[in-house]
Amino acid sequence: MQEMTPYELMGGEGVVRWLTNRFYDIMDSDPSVKVLRDMHPADLAGSREKLFMFLSGWLGGPGLYMEKFGHPRLRMRHMPFAVDGEMRDQWMQCMTQAVNELLVEDWLKAKLLEAFYNTADFMRNQEE
Repeated sequence: MQEMTPYELMGGEGVVRWLTNRFYDIMDSDPSVKVLRDMHPADLAGSREKLFMFLSGWLGGPGLYMEKFGHPRLRMRHMPFAVDGEMRDQWMQCMTQAVNELLVEDWLKAKLLEAFYNTADFMRNQEE
C-alpha cells in the first residue's frame, strides 16, 4: 500500500489553496511582518497563485508550478531579495499561524512546520 502524500493528508487542492490564501491574508494584515510584506508587490494575486502552484507539487500533489515555470530553483528565484533570519522568521510566523488553523492532525501540522522551516531557512542569502 502506498503512503499518502501530505497533499492528500491535508485534503487536496482546496485545503492547499486555503492555506496559501490564509498565509497571504495574515502577511497582508499583521503589522509585525511589515518588512516581509513590503518585499511583495502591492497586488498579491500573482504571489498567491505561484505559492499555491508550488505548494501543490511540493506537498506531493500535481506539479503545477513545474508544468508552467519549470524547476522552482527557490534559492535562485529569491536571490534578488535580502533574505535573512528576520525574513525567515516573519515568513514562518505567517505560515505557522496558517498551518495551526488547518483542521488536520497535530502530527501533520508538526511535519508541515518542520518542512516549511527547513525550506525557509534554506532561502537565507544574507549574513546575520
